[in-house]
Amino acid sequence: MAFIGLGVPEIILIGLVGVVPFALMLYCLVEITQSRFRDNTTKLLWALIVLFAPFLGSLIYLWIGRNQRIASRNF
Repeated sequence: MAFIGLGVPEIILIGLVGVVPFALMLYCLVEITQSRFRDNTTKLLWALIVLFAPFLGSLIYLWIGRNQRIASRNF
């Protein structure tokens, strides 16, 4: 990476800025698709919010959206 002029701190920063939001978005999308909501419109709405605003949408889903899921009962 020396030919680009990037040092180790810059590479770590680029990795954090690029990888962390993507991983958070991917986690939220997987959780949304595997969870049950009251209706499919709510599920679709949360998926669109996370897709169109990846970092902020993921944080909002984790803060508000997780409470809207229907708890599954394991018997």
